[in-house]
Amino acid sequence: MTAVDPTTTGRVLEGAAMPVRPTATRRRRGRKGASDLSLRGKVLRYVVLSLAAVVTIFPFYAMVVLSLKPAAAIDFPASLLPTNLTTEAYDRVLGAGNIGTWLVNTLVYSVVSVVAVLLLASMAGYAFAKKKFPGREAMFWSFLAMVMVPYHVTLIPTFILIAQAGGLDTYWGLILPTLANAQAVFLMRQFILDLPDELFEAAKLDGASEWRIFLRIVLPLCKPILATLGTFVFLWHWNDFLWPLIIGQGTDHWTLTVGIASLQQQDVPLNMVLAGATISFVPIFASYLVAQRFFVEGVTSSGIKG
Repeated sequence: MTAVDPTTTGRVLEGAAMPVRPTATRRRRGRKGASDLSLRGKVLRYVVLSLAAVVTIFPFYAMVVLSLKPAAAIDFPASLLPTNLTTEAYDRVLGAGNIGTWLVNTLVYSVVSVVAVLLLASMAGYAFAKKKFPGREAMFWSFLAMVMVPYHVTLIPTFILIAQAGGLDTYWGLILPTLANAQAVFLMRQFILDLPDELFEAAKLDGASEWRIFLRIVLPLCKPILATLGTFVFLWHWNDFLWPLIIGQGTDHWTLTVGIASLQQQDVPLNMVLAGATISFVPIFASYLVAQRFFVEGVTSSGIKG
């Protein structure tokens, strides 16, 4: 028999019993590689978003800087540098006789339209979402089909109707044709559809009337979508050009967009035109800042579900 060295046997058994595991160095390298890839992805994302932001903001920057330049020949790219700035163009624009009238007309057109569109759209959306009546679906989809009709197709018939009714050069003639907003009704219906029916049933059991349910339950719960729609409608009407141009026969009934466009035909310096455009942009930007929180919430919770 061959003698076996117990010391050697113990070392062999001990070595065979040890499991094979990744070393700590290899694990650290794996985590470091994953973190490097994640960091590169974040850096690339931030770079792309920064470039997109610069491209988006640059036209507004150029508009503001050029509006603050003296009335002289524009020399690119030197004129885009924020040097030698002056408020001369703003003084001349704000001192013009018609700019105040155009601003008031635009405010009336936009604010009244926002209030009326939100009221009518919320009422129609509530009826289409929670009320049951014969022909509801056919009526809703027929009304929504208006979105597929090009806006320019209806301009001439609408103008003829408003002119025959005596609405030329009037506020009601400017505002009334824009109140039937199918997109606003659709968004309101989609939002109200997600409201629980138990709320309305409980209110009816408590004896609440339809008007009270609408004013005390529907409108407070619809604040996000109302803020979103209000921002959109205000933007649409503030920037509207074609309908105010057609319905306003005289300069006293023009809006800012029409008035600023007319400046380009009167040999007005470029800095004055851009100053008027900047003045027209400020209320839109301010309204978005005020309603930003509700705007984002309304966009993410309406028109996507259902």
